[in-house]
Amino acid sequence: MSDPKDCLYCQNNQTLHDLMIEIAQLSVSRVFLFKEQTYRGRCLVAYKDHVNDLFELNDEERNAFMADVAKVTRAMNKAFHPEKINYGAYSDKLSHLHFHLAPKYVDGPDFGGTFAMNPGKVYLSDVEYQKLIDAVKTNL
Repeated sequence: MSDPKDCLYCQNNQTLHDLMIEIAQLSVSRVFLFKEQTYRGRCLVAYKDHVNDLFELNDEERNAFMADVAKVTRAMNKAFHPEKINYGAYSDKLSHLHFHLAPKYVDGPDFGGTFAMNPGKVYLSDVEYQKLIDAVKTNL
């Protein structure tokens, strides 16, 4: 189990803010927009408390977290109309329960394959980020 003092999400530090922008707090989670936007509208949902894995939650906590994940994907679907939203729950190096939500588009990058964690290709202006944030918030 990792130490919350070393956790990006728990520390809410500059490294976190360099990677993503917080959109909202839901019932048991925080929602972020990834700054790297190869997958237009890509978000992340992180559990509010420091837990390493989904199985550590009791049924009520797990159901609430997954309800938050579903709520965000519904909002993303309404806002961006992707062909599919890919879910990624990786925490090999960062043990804090979180889901990457990567919208995939038929003519877009990696359609039919696995999304890249951080392609480092597409960054937006503050105005463009705000438009994506507003589109998600409107549909939450």
